[in-house]
Amino acid sequence: MAREILRRLRSWEGLLLVVLLVILAYNITRVPNFLTIGNQVNLFQLGIEKAIVVLIMTFVIISGEIDLSVASMMGLSAAVAAAVFEAGAPMPVAILVALGVGAGFGLLNGYFVAVVGLSSLAVTLAGYVGFRGLARLLVQDRSVGGFPEWFTNLGQRGLVGPLTLSILIFAVLAVIASVVLHRSGLGRLTYVIGNSAQVARYSGVSVARTKMIIFTMSGLISALAGVLMAARLGAVRASTAEGFELDIITVVLLGGVSIFGGVGSMIGVLLSTYLVLNLRNGLIIAGITGNTQTGIIGLLLILSVLVPNLAGRVQDRLRRRQVDPSMRAPPSGAAEPTRSQAAPG
Repeated sequence: MAREILRRLRSWEGLLLVVLLVILAYNITRVPNFLTIGNQVNLFQLGIEKAIVVLIMTFVIISGEIDLSVASMMGLSAAVAAAVFEAGAPMPVAILVALGVGAGFGLLNGYFVAVVGLSSLAVTLAGYVGFRGLARLLVQDRSVGGFPEWFTNLGQRGLVGPLTLSILIFAVLAVIASVVLHRSGLGRLTYVIGNSAQVARYSGVSVARTKMIIFTMSGLISALAGVLMAARLGAVRASTAEGFELDIITVVLLGGVSIFGGVGSMIGVLLSTYLVLNLRNGLIIAGITGNTQTGIIGLLLILSVLVPNLAGRVQDRLRRRQVDPSMRAPPSGAAEPTRSQAAPG
């Protein structure tokens, strides 16, 4: 048991835990009653929609792909719900239409990536621009509000004590995502495809179907997060959730998920989610402005890509030295071979 705990502490998750404890210690010393339930709920509530999308982005990146359109989809789904409601439809209908739009565009992304064979970077970059453009067409430069009270209450008032609907949905989805990723056939296929889609295809795995499922879920979950954000804010603009993709991808990579796919765990991602929420809170406490915060998060994104890859190279080199004695350094005091000894004749 002690050996297992030590192994965990030496892992990337262990490093995240140490960094998290340092940030928590700073926040606790600067904010009275920082660890109270009410304060922690408020901490989560400010970034809960990003945390929800992080869960599905984990699947996307482990499968060896990327989805840059998630934040734009959040904005589009919120704009669709607002426009449909403003046109006279009941709010439940508006919500269903928004979720349907998210699932539909997610499926379209998956089709172009998995069936047509286009790069997910190019496809979702087009979605990043296109979805935001559609949102601007729907609500233009206005702020659309006037939603029913029951809808805004879902995002602003606690359903179970101080816990809002968004936090409860995140908790349920986190459990489901963890089970699916680590205990289901879809999760195993996600890892296999991320390691090598070609090998997976030769093994009889339906790579296209699996990727289309993941991208469809990415669109649907992003749309759900957009609707929840509209409920929390009580109004929708075309710029809703703008720039969120940076935070979302950073959290996933910081959680130990490899940008090349095939590696990562939901435990690491959940730890990094809480870490980034506390980091932003600590930056606010320290009086650091929004632009500087974005720069720090961007630096975290760079480090979360570089550090695991550098660590992996060091480990591979050490492993090769243990296997191949010729790569080891000569023992202390051993005479170096002379030129004539090294190359006779």
